Amino acid sequence: MLNKFQNIISKLVIVCLVIFTSVVLIQAGQFYTLNYLKIEPVLAILVFLCAIIFVGGVGYLLYRIRDDDKNLNRLILISLLLVFAIVALIWLKLVPQTQVSDFKAFWRTAPKALNGEKIFSYDNDYFAKWAYQTGFLVYVMTVVKIFGHHVIAIQLLNVLYQILILFMVYLLAIKITKKVKLARLSVFILMIDLDWFALNSQADNQYLGMLLFLVTFYLILKGSYWSYALAGLTLGVGSIIRPIGPVVIAGIVVYALIYLLIDNDRLNWSKIVKVVITLLIYQVIFSGASLAIRNSGLNSYGLTNRDSEWKFVVGLDANSNGAYDQKMVDRFNLKDSRAKMSAKEHQVIRENIDNLNSTHGWLKLLWNKNSKLWAERAITIDFTGIETRHSLKTSNFIKLLGYLGSLVLIILSWFGSIKLLKNTHKEIFILLLPLMAYAVVQLLIEVQGRYRLEFLPVIAILGGIGLYWIYDWFKLKWGKMNV
Repeated sequence: MLNKFQNIISKLVIVCLVIFTSVVLIQAGQFYTLNYLKIEPVLAILVFLCAIIFVGGVGYLLYRIRDDDKNLNRLILISLLLVFAIVALIWLKLVPQTQVSDFKAFWRTAPKALNGEKIFSYDNDYFAKWAYQTGFLVYVMTVVKIFGHHVIAIQLLNVLYQILILFMVYLLAIKITKKVKLARLSVFILMIDLDWFALNSQADNQYLGMLLFLVTFYLILKGSYWSYALAGLTLGVGSIIRPIGPVVIAGIVVYALIYLLIDNDRLNWSKIVKVVITLLIYQVIFSGASLAIRNSGLNSYGLTNRDSEWKFVVGLDANSNGAYDQKMVDRFNLKDSRAKMSAKEHQVIRENIDNLNSTHGWLKLLWNKNSKLWAERAITIDFTGIETRHSLKTSNFIKLLGYLGSLVLIILSWFGSIKLLKNTHKEIFILLLPLMAYAVVQLLIEVQGRYRLEFLPVIAILGGIGLYWIYDWFKLKWGKMNV
């Protein structure tokens, strides 16, 4: 009876995943058609075909190489990671070192904080209202303290984290599917996504946070008490660095209740105890870090979010489709106190909701937000300021190449989700449940294309499943033709 319940939930999750990937695929097709095919059809078609041939050819080579030799497997993985490292370092030479947007706030504030200066001037300043960002600021301060105020240190560390992320994708793919070739494919299709790795030039908290969350998933899948305890550590530190921990925790809790508690048609309470250990250690680490930051005098608000309303001010704005918009920012006096700002934010949120209700605009808004987050260009390349070093034509072509990497992931992850309808390993839900939770939450708050970066490794594993299935299908059909 319990197994039947578990199977029903699994099917529902996979069906929701298929709907999600299908919607994203349709939206990506619309975006590519409107922004590339209609403008430069010959170039768009030619580059797309080249991308398919390249991915198909290299992927097929990785699929064909035997996987029963551990040394050979290590050599292939090391080769992939080495190629990525070289490309990532070349990318750092192509883009300026200038820090922009929120990244600039971290980079400029770190040396001042090390000199004892205050990190905010008033209670509605950046690090006052979004005090949770102080966690990553401490990391940047540590890097500056060790290596000096040289941005190359942050950039090289980002490349290191990206390499380790690819390694974790490999380990997770093997742990879940037991297929080395599939793991190779997952690593390959993620490493060629320029939209994913382009932000290594910025003081961005997403890569280190992403790495720690992936390690958390892997440690939980290991299944022992020590790994669950370490998972609490990585989950806690990851949440301090990149504050999307609640979404990850929600996915882990649901995974535990459905796939750990129910084991062979019986209730296995020992596994729930392990998850409780993970969550307790997480809470101790996160609360302890918040208290330490408060007591140190760095930020009297600890790691709190004192402006959670802003995400909804932007996220429910139909005029900007839930994305950052200067016109919305201009409606506020950012020098106001937090109390005045909060009152104005609540007023605007109510106006946004009333507008959506009166115009029946909810479905359109949610559709456009999902497209902006998952299906369109991630705009990560835009944050690098590449157009200041290269011509507009070159910059646009690089952005097209970046989007093609994302498009490959979108297409292959759709195939992967379809494959999961036929056969799934329950371990994959440790990745899918946080992904789906994140996708739902983002429908209500502010969206940016770069916010999908944390879950692109999960999409890549789905894409690896899809690409592996495609090769298997062709192998089966080719075998029948030769009989």
